[in-house]
Amino acid sequence: MASRGNDNTSMKEALSAFIQKNKLEKGIDKVDAREAWARLMGNGVNNYTTEIELRFDTLYVSLSSSVLREELSLGKSKIIRMINEEIGKELVKKLVLR
Repeated sequence: MASRGNDNTSMKEALSAFIQKNKLEKGIDKVDAREAWARLMGNGVNNYTTEIELRFDTLYVSLSSSVLREELSLGKSKIIRMINEEIGKELVKKLVLR
């Protein structure tokens, strides 16, 4: 049976330790990337977004509108920067719009 530590830790520290111990960082990063896309792009773009997937350091976004895909491709570097700022770490290095 695991022993309980008597030291007081904050909830944030306890959750961080749990996530690292159970190797859940990649899954949480995937969820964070999806949520950041939804918050930053708003309802207009989200209505045309069919799939969002984070693989390694590349964010793959499937869009149902070719016009919107072309429009967003012009600002890829800005979108990457905004997503990384929203997440709080340098997670996405490349954006692929499909």
